Amino acid sequence: MHNIDHFNLRSFDLNLLVAFDALISEGSVTRAAEKLRIGQPAMSHSLATLRLLLGDELFVRIGQKMQPTARAQSLAGPIREALHQAQAALKVGLQFDPRTEKRVFRIGVSDEMAQVLLPALMAYLAQKAPNIGVLARDISLATLEQLLSRSEIDVAVGVPYVPQGAFRGERLFEAQACCCFRPDLIGLTGAFDDAAYFAGRHAVFSQVSDISGCVGEIYRNTGHMLDVGFAAPAFVPLLAVAAQAPLIATVPARIAQLFAPKFGLTIGHVPIASGFSAAHMVWAGHGDHDVALSWLRDCVRASLEGK
Repeated sequence: MHNIDHFNLRSFDLNLLVAFDALISEGSVTRAAEKLRIGQPAMSHSLATLRLLLGDELFVRIGQKMQPTARAQSLAGPIREALHQAQAALKVGLQFDPRTEKRVFRIGVSDEMAQVLLPALMAYLAQKAPNIGVLARDISLATLEQLLSRSEIDVAVGVPYVPQGAFRGERLFEAQACCCFRPDLIGLTGAFDDAAYFAGRHAVFSQVSDISGCVGEIYRNTGHMLDVGFAAPAFVPLLAVAAQAPLIATVPARIAQLFAPKFGLTIGHVPIASGFSAAHMVWAGHGDHDVALSWLRDCVRASLEGK
């Protein structure tokens, strides 16, 4: 893609391109002025300015008609195409038919939403909008505002962010947790209860240097110490490890329901709230009235609700 020379373009009144296209179409200064709903002197001034800037007469009067010069004829096609593209760009978000639209949406997701939302969303889009593409981006609290402000993502899903200022958002669902394990590996002989949970060794989610992670910290604050043997910044690796090692993986309930059966794991309860944050959806305020982005947010909600 060619770069745009903003410095040179800023001194060129782009309305002159509209005037040029009207002159090409009408072949008359008077009719072009009427088409643009401006006075004839203003149209004549635009033509004079175009002649000066482009170094060509552009239109020569022959009889009652203004005939374009060779230079004007060579410019007519590219200028008409540029105006068409500008018109289409300005209509983005005002007209949107998901059944026929070809567009790529960019969605920022937490680790949980990468596993829970994206497969359901793509299945939903395959039915409702088969030509729509999705580019998923990893997000965190540290990157969310920057990515949304720069329009590098259209919406963020999963990060526990309280919207403020130029951002909008909503709570999608409350966090629930459970644990997953192989009964034979952890030596479980009876029912899995609180005592069995605290007696076991654990695999937990952690994005910091502390191996105890958010789960271990929550229990430590209640006077319980977890023996944490493995921590990772993603949930599926916890399940993969628990499938082969004597570890109890504490993960969001939605992750467990989707993936525990695939790893041959048993799902159990956790004694105390896990510390997982509620899932939120966040977007930039400038997307409030964009029809396409509003539709995308509806798709996120429907996918998570299993509709």
